[in-house]
Amino acid sequence: MWANPQWKGSLYPDDTPQHAFLAQYAAVFNTVEGNTSFYADPDAKTIARWASLLPADFRLQLKVPSRLSHQLHSDNTAELQAWWQLLSPLHPLLGMVHLQLPASTGPANLDWLTQQLDILRPLTPICVEVRHPAFFDKGEAEVQLNRLLSHYQTERVVLDSRALFSVPANSPALLDAQQKKPRLPVHAICLTETPVMRFIGCADASINQHYYQPWLTKIASWLRAGKTPYCYFHTPDNQGAPALARQFTRDLQHQLPELQHAVLAPWPGEQRDQLALW
Repeated sequence: MWANPQWKGSLYPDDTPQHAFLAQYAAVFNTVEGNTSFYADPDAKTIARWASLLPADFRLQLKVPSRLSHQLHSDNTAELQAWWQLLSPLHPLLGMVHLQLPASTGPANLDWLTQQLDILRPLTPICVEVRHPAFFDKGEAEVQLNRLLSHYQTERVVLDSRALFSVPANSPALLDAQQKKPRLPVHAICLTETPVMRFIGCADASINQHYYQPWLTKIASWLRAGKTPYCYFHTPDNQGAPALARQFTRDLQHQLPELQHAVLAPWPGEQRDQLALW
C-alpha cells in the first residue's frame, strides 16, 4: 500500500494530499505490493495516473483479483487476459504479478494452478503465495508444488508472520491482523532470480529485529549471488511498516560491506524536523 494518511509527518510531509502519496512513496521506495487490485479492478483513469507518476525503475507487484484467484473456474482464460489488458499502461513497471491463493487451494488443485501459469506466465513474471498446510510439511505435495513453480520459472512467496504471533493480541489492530494473517512454517525458498519475502511484524521493533535476523544473512547471500529479492514489510495497522523497512535496511548494511558507509536520507516528512535543528 502507499495511501496511508498515518505516514504524514514521517514518510510524507504533513501537507501531502492523498493524490500525491504514490509519487512521494516512489521517491523513497523502489517497489510496492499493490493490494488494491486484489479487491477491485482500478479503473483505466487510475491506472494511467499511476503510470504517469512512477519512475521508470520502480517496480509494482500487483495481485491477481480475488474473484479469479479464489474461485476455481474451469476456464477463466478470457477473464485473466482481460485483466492483464486493463493493466497495459503499467506493464513496463510490473516486477511481477502476485497470485495469492487461499488456504482451501491445496494439492488437489495443482492442475488448476497449472492452467493459471499457462495463461499468465507467457505474459509476465509471477510469484505464487500458497497457504494450504500440505504445502508446508516438506512432503510430496510441497515437492510437487515447488517442481511446478520451478518449471514455469515462477517464484514462491515466503511469508514470515512469526513476529506478529509472538505477542498477545492487546489492541484491535493486532487482533484483526492475527485473525486475518496466516500462521505457517517459514521455508526460505528461492526458485528464480527474484525471490519474494513478506515479513509481518508487530509494534515492537526489538521483537521484529529478533525474528528477521536470519533474513539478513539470507537476503545478503541472495544479493551476493546476483539475485534481486523483493522484500515487503507489514505491521498490524501498517503505521509502522516504513520504519520497519528502514530498520531492516540499516541492519542489512552490516551484512554487506559495500553498503556499510551508505547513508539513508531522511524521509520527506522528516526533513523539516532536520532543518529545525539548525
